[in-house]
Amino acid sequence: MTAPAIIAIAIAAVVVLGALAFLTLARRSDVRGAGALSAETVRRDRSSRAARADAAEAGSGRSTRDEVEAAGVRARTGPSTEVVKAADTAPVTWSPPDPEALGVSRRQFLNRATVSLMGAGIGAFAAASFVGFLWPSATGGFGGRVTLGRLNDILDGIDAGGGFFYSSEARTWITRYPSEALSTAQELYDPQLLPGMTAGIIANYQKCPHLGCRVPECLSSQWFECGCHGSQYNRVGEWKGGPAPRGMDRFPVEISPAGDVSVDTGTIVPGMALGVNTTGQEAEGPTCMGEAG
Repeated sequence: MTAPAIIAIAIAAVVVLGALAFLTLARRSDVRGAGALSAETVRRDRSSRAARADAAEAGSGRSTRDEVEAAGVRARTGPSTEVVKAADTAPVTWSPPDPEALGVSRRQFLNRATVSLMGAGIGAFAAASFVGFLWPSATGGFGGRVTLGRLNDILDGIDAGGGFFYSSEARTWITRYPSEALSTAQELYDPQLLPGMTAGIIANYQKCPHLGCRVPECLSSQWFECGCHGSQYNRVGEWKGGPAPRGMDRFPVEISPAGDVSVDTGTIVPGMALGVNTTGQEAEGPTCMGEAG
């Protein structure tokens, strides 16, 4: 059998099955549409007829139409349920609440809420203050005490840097302070700076006192020379020229018995006044910003 023949037979079978299904559904619809009764309706009708017959026989033919119908209703709905009357109780008289009592309760609620919120706020503030004052402060980094290393290593770093040693963490220039100038410095400098100067070093804050620019070193002149506005300072940070109002600010230096050097960047000691030159150092070569003003 060829493929076209198989396809034709299959199509014919589908058409026949579809026609049979359509006719079957149509017949069922016609039967129901003609007034066919469901099985439940038929059972109820039989029960009603039997009840009417029983009632008629019990009444010896004297039952009225209404009695027969009532018997049929009872047969369909089942035995009647007797309604029990509830006991009579006197209604409760409603009385409105006292407006004054309601007002007092509202005021009490608001007062208690206000007091509670104030207490919670004061408690939170007290807790924050307690934590802020008693919590250990962070150490290290700019704004606190910064350890630079051993004194001998720092002195070697100054020599290797052409007279200047820079600490980015402390934002500080470390230079040598000559021992022969100590006698003059002890009369002029802040006592906080003397321990470091006695050990032979001084810590100069990198920030220019004029407008806050970072002051770089000038290797040719052996001075600090600000590239922003031309302020100039000698190797120990004393003013030599430019618009700056004073010398470079300093940080106190502490040297431990083991020789460790730390800088207190949280304490800024203002620079010396204009004209102070305890070391007597002048430019040792060409200046990077031109002649000192």
